[in-house]
Amino acid sequence: MPSDWTYAPAPEARDIVTLRERYGHFVGGEWLEPKETYTTISPATEEPLAEVGQATPEEVAAAVTAARTAFDNGWSEIAPSERAKYMFRIARILQERSREFAVLESLNGGKPIKESRDVDLPLAAAHFFYYAGWADKLEYAFPNQRPRPLGVAGQIIPWNFPLLMLAWKIAPALAAGNTVVLKPAETTPLSALLFCDVLRQAELPPGVVNIVTGDGRTGVEIVKSNGVDKVAFTGSTEVGKSIQRELAGSGKKLTLELGGKAANIIFDDAALDQAVEGIVNGIYFNQGHVCCAGSRLLVQESIYEPVVDKLKRRLTTLRVGDPLDKNTDVGAINSKQQLEKIQELVSSGAEEGAEIYQPPCRLPEKGYWFAPTVFTNVAQSYRIAQEEIFGPVLSILTFRTPEEAVEKANNTPYGLSAGVWSEKGSRILWMAERLRAGVVWANTYNRFDPTSPFGGYKESGFGREGGLHGLEPYLSFE
Repeated sequence: MPSDWTYAPAPEARDIVTLRERYGHFVGGEWLEPKETYTTISPATEEPLAEVGQATPEEVAAAVTAARTAFDNGWSEIAPSERAKYMFRIARILQERSREFAVLESLNGGKPIKESRDVDLPLAAAHFFYYAGWADKLEYAFPNQRPRPLGVAGQIIPWNFPLLMLAWKIAPALAAGNTVVLKPAETTPLSALLFCDVLRQAELPPGVVNIVTGDGRTGVEIVKSNGVDKVAFTGSTEVGKSIQRELAGSGKKLTLELGGKAANIIFDDAALDQAVEGIVNGIYFNQGHVCCAGSRLLVQESIYEPVVDKLKRRLTTLRVGDPLDKNTDVGAINSKQQLEKIQELVSSGAEEGAEIYQPPCRLPEKGYWFAPTVFTNVAQSYRIAQEEIFGPVLSILTFRTPEEAVEKANNTPYGLSAGVWSEKGSRILWMAERLRAGVVWANTYNRFDPTSPFGGYKESGFGREGGLHGLEPYLSFE
């Protein structure tokens, strides 16, 4: 019998991805040479990957003009079935090039390759397939109304799911007949820039999708542009509030998908081993870089000790390391700035009196890393129970009755998601009715499907993405 069950490294080959030394902006179907650039890196090794454009106000204006020209010159008026053909092509090309995109997502973003390969890429392609199907059925989707495209959609996406968030934004916009100016996150621009080659392969008309890269200044220019008819933003609540203030009274349509501090609620009749897997998936998936992460665990008092024991034992089996290794469970933190935020909040939790547990694991010397972390003895007033950490950090609280669970779960300014674990269907439905969360998962967590709408309440934003609901923000009705 073997005595050592250590996994041997199983790295995914990097040579499937060919990166340019320098990227400009994709405007009007062509590459625009940038006036300013910055360097994007791999968070796992801190190695430079490419020089990327930092869009100036003039470059953003050029992208908006290209989008408006494409909208006016035929994209909004072509047969919806023709629009669908382009989208089906994009979906199929994403499937064909899925390994290439998965490697790039992990390289530039730090997430484990098995998550990029098995979650992000299939879902991104599925969103284009799904909305391609709706493109020529809008009058059936919204009966007794005359749906019309809005015009130019300005879209700003985060760094946690670069390609998937791009698909969530671009697919419904194109299906509705709009054109797009999209800004990927500053730290993860490479997936969106490779996507431009997919657009070339699909022979999408020039200007229908334009990609400009840069930091928050680029996003501000998109939001402020008079040529943009609709803004869609996924990111922090603080930035979302500033966008809402900027657009107030402008008449532009707006959807915001912002932060979260979700409660994952475990009742005493739940299947505990299954629930522990759901807890791990809920908070350590993508290093906790998930807006709907189950970062607050509410456990019924009678099962608190066995749940914590099982969870700690499970954490010792998580493998932290090279994102391109197929055995890795927890990859690199996306940036130095995000790592410092996680460290600061974790320090505050320890100072306020919570008990910290981290499994023994060797973190790589280079790159940005943080061990999976669990806090027990957490009070609701602690910062780690109130603020979004956006990292692999779990706070555990207890409850006695379903009413107390609802009260504690709703005791947050956010309202994006929640999870309920119980064998009783009636209890799950009772909880779901009372939880102020846009998505409630039952006996699972972090399950997504293009047919299902996603979005939040309160400071988690408004509007829905995915499903039939995801088309509505990109349409006007006559």
